[in-house]
Amino acid sequence: MAPIELTRITPRLHLLDFSVGQAYLWQDEEELTLIDAGWAGTADDTAAAMRSAGLDPDRLRRIVLTHCHRDHVGAAQELADRHGAEILAHRLDAPVIRGEAPVPEPDLLDWELPLYEHGLTVPQAPPTRVDREVEDGEELGFGDGAVAVHTPGHTPGSMAVHLPRHGVLFAGDTVASVQGVMFGVFHVDRALALDSMRALAKLAPSVLCCGHGAPVTSDTADRLAEAARQ
Repeated sequence: MAPIELTRITPRLHLLDFSVGQAYLWQDEEELTLIDAGWAGTADDTAAAMRSAGLDPDRLRRIVLTHCHRDHVGAAQELADRHGAEILAHRLDAPVIRGEAPVPEPDLLDWELPLYEHGLTVPQAPPTRVDREVEDGEELGFGDGAVAVHTPGHTPGSMAVHLPRHGVLFAGDTVASVQGVMFGVFHVDRALALDSMRALAKLAPSVLCCGHGAPVTSDTADRLAEAARQ
């Protein structure tokens, strides 16, 4: 795997691309927040990427997990242990993240099968602690009022993170931006996930950060609304 680089999206927002799955770093004045954590074994590369951008990984205060899948959870506890961060996740996915319950099986379409099998090449996430279980509507303590938005369907405890004062939406894997803005893949309950996507579209973000695909920064609200009308 090539070294990870921080790609600047806005002055306070950066992308980390792990080739399968992505994470995002939000910068407040004194604190850093990571939304998702990449694969198991990537903690060194993530910390090095922060340092290369002039950011101190010891300022990492929290890691917010959008859901329980291995490409989002993998390095969370290693990063948290090293840098003193707390780990947040929705209550319904927390038992899976901790290794107390199995990862829910997705309802795969035929064309999703090879993509899903490729995703299984990512190292399995170790059991990972969850320091704070959150519910829909809870403020998360960063980004001038970041709010958890429960988005069931991809997994039962999938959640997005909305920063209303900045127009930023971290959608997890409910939405993808691989071939334009599109409905995500590998959902446990496709109909429920589509309802969640439609709810996210009503937030009308100006910046959309998905778990897979490039961040969307132009005509974002219209593009998300159009994708949600399928």
